[in-house]
Amino acid sequence: MSLQHIVEQTVTGLGYDLVEIERSAGGLLRITIDLPWTADTPEQFVNVEDCERVTRQLQFALEVDGAEYKRLEVSSPGIDRPLRHQADFERFVGAEIDITLKAPMGVAAAGQVSANRKKFRGALERTADGQGWQITWRDEIKVKPGQKVSQKRLDEAPLHALGFTLDELREARLAPIVDFKGRKPR
Repeated sequence: MSLQHIVEQTVTGLGYDLVEIERSAGGLLRITIDLPWTADTPEQFVNVEDCERVTRQLQFALEVDGAEYKRLEVSSPGIDRPLRHQADFERFVGAEIDITLKAPMGVAAAGQVSANRKKFRGALERTADGQGWQITWRDEIKVKPGQKVSQKRLDEAPLHALGFTLDELREARLAPIVDFKGRKPR
């Protein structure tokens, strides 16, 4: 049995979603897990006990199969969680994400965005037809230090939108935005 299959079977058997498997130099095997998500359940987060439970079970499963590794690390996806599957994108509609395209855009969008740009940050949305994905963002207004900017002026900044398919993405992640006041409900 392949390592991918063993890990996936063990993790899903314990009731978690497998986000990522990574092998690093020095024999490190890094497994990233998350709790399953449905649109009608509140957001839940992986804790230390979840990681410990999966680690114990994986140690047994990998030993039985004779998998080669020196160190096993099980963790949550963190604040910059990778988005890989259609379900990940559906889960985080409205969230701020960072995307990297496989190839540059090729054509400048209305002269506003550089044609050879590959990296974007914006709010994840469904396209108008509901078939694809897009991110939207506003360019930051240049402000002198100490100058205050009214909300009206911020709202007047041009709104950009970039449509994409999952095949065009090299990488997509949640934007690591830290708020020390706690998580806000969606």
